[in-house]
Amino acid sequence: MMIVKRFLSAFLATAVLFTGSIQAVQAAMISTEQVAQSAITSKGDQDRANIVNMLSRDEVQAELVARGIDPTEAKSRVAALTDEEASSLSSQLDKAPAGGIIGAILLVFFVLLVTDILGFTKVYPFTRSVR
Repeated sequence: MMIVKRFLSAFLATAVLFTGSIQAVQAAMISTEQVAQSAITSKGDQDRANIVNMLSRDEVQAELVARGIDPTEAKSRVAALTDEEASSLSSQLDKAPAGGIIGAILLVFFVLLVTDILGFTKVYPFTRSVR
């Protein structure tokens, strides 16, 4: 009888010690909109990475500097693009012919110019904000 009491006491003490370490896990339903938004966000991140890879090429950086654009500023602007803008720019870069990279650089230049004029950034010293 004494052995049973000791075993029961040890078992209860161990159970009480491990009870505090058990974590409660809660799960919730995920809506279709949340899944779709997650897919869009990951696609937008892939598009931004594609654009940044293109901007990291030596000849593209040389062309950006020749046009008065700081390559690091251009990369930070790409990070600020919305998913739709990044997708559009990435698809235009993918469709551009090998020699058409100049058109893509001009597109980036004009996007930067428009955001300067709208007052969202200040990249070019020759623009005045409408704000």
